[in-house]
Amino acid sequence: MAQKSGIIAVLAENVRRLRTAAELSQEDLALEAGLDRTYISQVERGLRNVTIEVLARLAKALGTTADQLIVAPKKSRAGGRD
Repeated sequence: MAQKSGIIAVLAENVRRLRTAAELSQEDLALEAGLDRTYISQVERGLRNVTIEVLARLAKALGTTADQLIVAPKKSRAGGRD
């Protein structure tokens, strides 16, 4: 898979990270958000440019906010100093 960059890649990473942390399958997340499982798969692979409405539905289903889905997670620095 080609290296993805930008906001779509950030969204893809955040959706996958939060979904797995919540121990949800793609199908479970799709049901919670009222979407198709294949759509969730495409979002997580950075193949979908989602609408604001879908962004809000994903955020609600993942127990977060839309803005948090499009912000890159902070990387901790080596050595444990933040």
